[in-house]
Amino acid sequence: MDLSSIKQSVLLGDAEATIAAAHEAVAAGVSPSSILTDALIPAMEDVGNLFACGEYFVPELLMAARAMSAAVEVLRPTLARSGYKAAGTVVIGTVQGDLHDIGKRLVAMMLEGSGFDVIDLGTDVAPEQFIAAARDNDAAIVALSALLSTTLPAMESTVGALRAAALHENLRIMVGGAPVTDDFARRIGADGYAPDAPGAAALARRLVGPHGDADAN
Repeated sequence: MDLSSIKQSVLLGDAEATIAAAHEAVAAGVSPSSILTDALIPAMEDVGNLFACGEYFVPELLMAARAMSAAVEVLRPTLARSGYKAAGTVVIGTVQGDLHDIGKRLVAMMLEGSGFDVIDLGTDVAPEQFIAAARDNDAAIVALSALLSTTLPAMESTVGALRAAALHENLRIMVGGAPVTDDFARRIGADGYAPDAPGAAALARRLVGPHGDADAN
């Protein structure tokens, strides 16, 4: 079955059309893993490219992510039964003292659309909560968000706590948010920094790639 209608619906940010096309594909016998890897993930990669070159802006990005997320909900029960293996688990949250959520939620949706299982801890997340969630879910990546410059010390202490916990040697830590810079990410010992949601999804894929690029800032 041609999956281009699913991809096009995501690019247009049309959640209803994406849901309908996903249902149609499942009813036609297309495996949910194929829908994810051959339609949804490529669509979100195209969205990221359009955002990077200035053809899409945050509203278009958000609409596309919502459409993709709606399709994933259609596929989720069948994916679970099929034994589909995600790219890895990402634990994400806004660091302690910061209640901002919109950017973090957009990153979470982009990560899910890139084939990751996402555990969203919400906002004002203490270091020990990140550690527990990473341990309990065997996370491949912990993603830290901050919007307030006053919470950058909390981001630094959270990275330090995660390192001290020595969860497993392949755990990667990525950071982002308005006051975060590449230099700051390197200084606090993060494995990667992304300036926006599409960049975060691309970074996550690099971090769990064959070489687990720990110098992905």
